[in-house]
Amino acid sequence: MKITQAEFIISAVQPHQYPDDALPEIALAGRSNVGKSSLINRMIQRKNLARTSSQPGKTQQLNYYRVNDQVYFVDFPGYGYAKVSKSQREAWGGMIERYLQQREPLKLVLLIVDIRHPPSADDVLMYGWLKHFDIPLCVVATKADKIPRGKWDKHIRMIRDKLQADPRDRVVLFSSETGNGRDQLWEVIAGAAGIGG
Repeated sequence: MKITQAEFIISAVQPHQYPDDALPEIALAGRSNVGKSSLINRMIQRKNLARTSSQPGKTQQLNYYRVNDQVYFVDFPGYGYAKVSKSQREAWGGMIERYLQQREPLKLVLLIVDIRHPPSADDVLMYGWLKHFDIPLCVVATKADKIPRGKWDKHIRMIRDKLQADPRDRVVLFSSETGNGRDQLWEVIAGAAGIGG
């Protein structure tokens, strides 16, 4: 995918704030600190359009990024971060649930996990939830550069086992550092969103 244009559009909390131009939307879900912002920046080849933070739990809205006037990346708040209050977590949960169940332009959710560790209980919950509501998904295993290539298959198996993943669901290995997996992921996104590469 050749990126000609990418811009941050809005941090939305309520449905009336979501863009209304009906472009396909690709949502990114994952734990705080799993590398969602770094993944977005690598996918759109911008250094820091999506702000990476040393403070996990920083994203508290749905952050919309428009790419090539063809598709939106919608970055969810990271889940599973202990310092966030219970009421804040519940508010996020309600916002995300509403979005996932009601958002027509949503074409795909990228469930982002760290390849070095088994998926967390929150990851397993999110995966089960997406399957329950029949929402198309792709699992993205980030930080692939942090483990030797020879161990990739073993770690992918561990992720699939822990999620009890449907064999039809894609798992894409990804590294924001090296760009490994970028082309495969764009292929998945373009297919789901019905856009050209």
